[in-house]
Amino acid sequence: MTEIREKTIEGLKTGDSFTVTRRFTENDMKNFANISRDYNPVHFDNRFSKAKGFSGRICHGLLVGSMITEIGGQIGWLATEMAFKFKRPVYFGDTVTCAFTIKRIDEKGYAEANALFTNQDGLNILECFIAGYLPNQHERNILKKMVTEGDPTNGLVSREI
Repeated sequence: MTEIREKTIEGLKTGDSFTVTRRFTENDMKNFANISRDYNPVHFDNRFSKAKGFSGRICHGLLVGSMITEIGGQIGWLATEMAFKFKRPVYFGDTVTCAFTIKRIDEKGYAEANALFTNQDGLNILECFIAGYLPNQHERNILKKMVTEGDPTNGLVSREI
């Protein structure tokens, strides 16, 4: 079971924070391009990316931003809103840390969170606002049952070994 899922089953509260880290590769970018159909030459051609002012080809911003879905997916968060502010590019081989903090939860389980993304040099590369619904007690009970069954639909569980 992931730490995030464990905390969700216990019940989330304002101030709860989660952090994930990922190293981005050229292969990640190619896979994302094939899924999203975003073939912007800034990701594929050095000449084009340098003409845009970058030192080389860059990862898709939404690929990097999708790190919040690792956290949200472990929570079972049903997002209704996301807003991204891209600050710096991410190059192949960069390691990005996403720090996700719940800022507000209302009585109906509607929550707001902020995520700050930094690279291996500690530089702010992306900021994100997220809003949506947290799992209610019934849904958390289902998550707990799923975990006792080995959490078979959770691809991150097999990576924890």
